[in-house]
Amino acid sequence: MTKWHDLLKEEGKPPDWPYPIRYEEEQEIETDVLVIGGGIAGCWAAISAARKGATVALVEKGDTIRSGAGGPGCDHWCNVPANPLSNVDPDEWAQHMAESMYSNGIGTQIQCREDYDALLEMEQMGGKLRDTGDEYVGAQGRDEKTKFMISPRYTRVHSYIPGSQKPRTFKSNPDQKLNNVVIRVWGTTFKPALKKECQRLGVKIYDRVMVTSLLTEGGIQGARVVGVTGFNNRTGEFMVFKSKAAVLAAAGNFSLWMLNTELAGYNTFRSRNSTGDGVAMAWRAGAALTLMERTGIMMLGTGYKHTWYGGAGDASYENVQLVDANGKKLPWPTQGWADAGAMRPTPEDMEKISRGVQTGEYALPFYGDFPAMPDIERRATWNLMLGEESTTKIIIDTYNKAGFDPSKHLLQNYNFIEGTSPSQWRTAGGGGPVLDWDLKSTLDGLYVAGEQTFSAGDHSYAAATGRYAGRKAADYSQQVGEPKISKEQVALEKARAYAPIKRSDGIEWKELHAGIARAMQYFCSEYKTESLLNMGLDTLRDIEENHVPRLYALDPHKLMRSLEDLSLLTHGQIILQASLARKASSRMLNFFRIDHPEVDPPEWNKFVTVKLENGKVKAGELPLTYWGNLKDNYEAHNKDYQGVCKG
Repeated sequence: MTKWHDLLKEEGKPPDWPYPIRYEEEQEIETDVLVIGGGIAGCWAAISAARKGATVALVEKGDTIRSGAGGPGCDHWCNVPANPLSNVDPDEWAQHMAESMYSNGIGTQIQCREDYDALLEMEQMGGKLRDTGDEYVGAQGRDEKTKFMISPRYTRVHSYIPGSQKPRTFKSNPDQKLNNVVIRVWGTTFKPALKKECQRLGVKIYDRVMVTSLLTEGGIQGARVVGVTGFNNRTGEFMVFKSKAAVLAAAGNFSLWMLNTELAGYNTFRSRNSTGDGVAMAWRAGAALTLMERTGIMMLGTGYKHTWYGGAGDASYENVQLVDANGKKLPWPTQGWADAGAMRPTPEDMEKISRGVQTGEYALPFYGDFPAMPDIERRATWNLMLGEESTTKIIIDTYNKAGFDPSKHLLQNYNFIEGTSPSQWRTAGGGGPVLDWDLKSTLDGLYVAGEQTFSAGDHSYAAATGRYAGRKAADYSQQVGEPKISKEQVALEKARAYAPIKRSDGIEWKELHAGIARAMQYFCSEYKTESLLNMGLDTLRDIEENHVPRLYALDPHKLMRSLEDLSLLTHGQIILQASLARKASSRMLNFFRIDHPEVDPPEWNKFVTVKLENGKVKAGELPLTYWGNLKDNYEAHNKDYQGVCKG
């Protein structure tokens, strides 16, 4: 394959754009259900809606076969208490998970009740979830009857009550058996199977199309969603989708505080396409959002820091004993973690290790001792866990090509030698649209799934909520009249989206992105004040008024990147507005205001909401358990659902 820099050397100039340019052409598509985003949640939503008899169109910025955070694969199917080897009740497990402050009880309940059904459907589509070839006979957690591989990491008898070190026992598990709520799977087989099933069901897939806005009835902010606009990021063709219902599954935002395209690692381990487009378009349409003020410190690769998953000891490195430079074992647990989702030792254990480093008890650097593992466990970890996870698959492929042999070599761990990321390197913390028991947003016709929901979960959460939202959207589409699109709204959005191609100089997308990121680092970092937050809004407003009008793009790909910048800009403004609305600090939200120093005061233990109403920002609030009784409300809204948990 000819490389870009080789073409530059040979030709002395960039090659011509390889696709026909059709900027002024416009295409209109009509469908019952429109799915925005072709990741795990989006594919499941499309399949579910199509199975209900709806006509479905799926729009994906990349290529659906591998797009999204779970596109390359996954190794764990988490929080699946309905599986036949589980020893806990799905409703009890969901309640336990929802007890964590600022969780998403609705999404969690759906996951616990339905993700085993989704897993079995995945198997019918061609996904692999059992050790049918007996490759791992004898591995810990393998069940001979079902050939499921239960994860040894998530098997502790007791799970801890969130926010405390008090162990919780489950009424459904009086004998204190292992919980068995996580199954190890061959996740690299999943995404191709999902795309194939979409095609089999007649879902119209529009790859390489970036959605730029939600269309509302009459063009009115806050009205029913009746479609979207977008453009083909290879040809530039403008596209208008008219739909009776839409499912927003466009993932999160992982690039707002940091830009580094020149060094290896870029920003995070997530897709570069995850730039908060869904949140930005929902905001502009008038949807209420929550938890937008929550942020976290960026723990992953930035080019200046080693990728978190690249060193032994975290995430998928099951059963790997960590040792110091002298081969001394560390008190770093390799199995029996407290809960599904835990990836690191407790803070207390980390403090013990840190003190040991300082006193000389442990010598740096640390290593994952793969050669000391039993062969069957080493193969299960290296080939199944690391080889099937989206990020680690790429990493171990690189290690394998470099000559790394886990039966002979130790793998370095980067804890305690790199330090933590600077506090200004942050990432958005899982905010999203407010939703109800149908996974419907506050806008009629707009449903939400996967990582697009607030406090979203992992791969199986995305699958279960996508599957659920798809069927609810299909039901809605059969009950409403034909959508009516405002031509004026379409024309305004077309002008906004095409503005960068009307210019041939000014500033390009990298410059704009860097400016937005720097503004967020300066004014919305670890500690916040009203003054700093307002300065941040003023700075982003200045960028919007004085620099966005100079943004130019020379081809459709750069136009896509430019419009992603505008999503980032909007997302930053939302976060600043939500941060102003929460006038208290919160450890659970990693949110600290110097001018409101009290941490988690009872009167602020609530969801803060923000939305645009007639172009003005309006703040509101919701109780932390606004969804009510999880089991009762789930069953009341799913009386016709037939699954393994029914009854």
